[in-house]
Amino acid sequence: MTLDGPMPVVIVAGLHADARRATVERLLHEVSDSVALHHDLSAGPAGTVRRSVRDSTGETGWGETPLVNDCACCALREDLVPELERLADSGLTRLAVVELWDSVEPRGMAEVIAAHGGGAFRLTNVLTAVDPALVLACLSNGDDLAEVGLAAATTDQRTVGDTFARQLEYAPVLAVADSAATGLDDLALLRQLHPTAQQVGIASGQLGVTAVAGFDVDAAATAQHPACARFPHDCDEQGVSTLVWRRRRPFHAGRLYEALEDLCCAAARSRGRFWLADRPDCLLAWDAAGGALCVESVGPWMAALPDAAWEMMPAERRTAAALDWHPEHGDRCQHLVFTSPGLDRAGLLSLLDSCLLTDDELASGPGTWPRPRPTGFDELLDPVA
Repeated sequence: MTLDGPMPVVIVAGLHADARRATVERLLHEVSDSVALHHDLSAGPAGTVRRSVRDSTGETGWGETPLVNDCACCALREDLVPELERLADSGLTRLAVVELWDSVEPRGMAEVIAAHGGGAFRLTNVLTAVDPALVLACLSNGDDLAEVGLAAATTDQRTVGDTFARQLEYAPVLAVADSAATGLDDLALLRQLHPTAQQVGIASGQLGVTAVAGFDVDAAATAQHPACARFPHDCDEQGVSTLVWRRRRPFHAGRLYEALEDLCCAAARSRGRFWLADRPDCLLAWDAAGGALCVESVGPWMAALPDAAWEMMPAERRTAAALDWHPEHGDRCQHLVFTSPGLDRAGLLSLLDSCLLTDDELASGPGTWPRPRPTGFDELLDPVA
């Protein structure tokens, strides 16, 4: 690695604080003249965010920045770019390591760095540090971040489980701690949750090379979009299973809503896209962890768009729709993925299938498909007037 060109920047994220700190320390020792930036958001309720700067010898400086819009993450965004510019201008930093605070998700910070880098610095990778022995407990934790002192704002309503899931699934590289408590089932769960990730041992000596391997922020965003996300495949190993459920007929909104509690508790992690008979044009996203489910509309199915609108959609979205295309329903489909130890495959398949339109309902045609009003989905999906 040379000092020519924009200063490389790598993000290290993760709720597993010990693994995250170990990853940062290894990077500082593997890459000479590297510097780590860390914004501690724990003092956010008091109105400030503490910024620390350190190298392989220890802390070299610190400062405080006030809250912005009563949001610690907003203060981080406002302070991070000037700090990176300062390090880049010095010409002495070979690698800037941005260590995110526990509950900060890497996507937002990656997009900020990529948008403001210009010629001074460039984002070269995103790593999430993981202790495999803690993955299931973390993913299954339905506590609100505020309850465990990790909320980034007074309005932060995220849970531990869903925050960890997004941290894990966004990063193309997982920095994996070597823990004596790790079992083969823990490693199987980690592989199934993010099968496309490169796993690098924290003590492997390869973190420095991985940190500058390159990162495409647009591709990362596309990979997270429910319409074209690369979901895991069916798998069963070491007592951990991933069930991929795909169907063409729509859900009956009333029956699905009644089954939501059982479905979101059926697995440690579930995600995907789906459609309801009473909302045939609406592509709906399913995202569940820790027993908490988020359902939201992410726009129309491609089949619901006029031909002229297709060219306005990203190429990845058009490709995903083409691969899923059905002569009658277009790209409308049910594609849900459930991952968990001890998954009840038969029970889950039966429950999901029972929520679909029946043969008689389907045969009657879209004009007569059940449109129950009101349903719980109205409250979940429709804005309050």
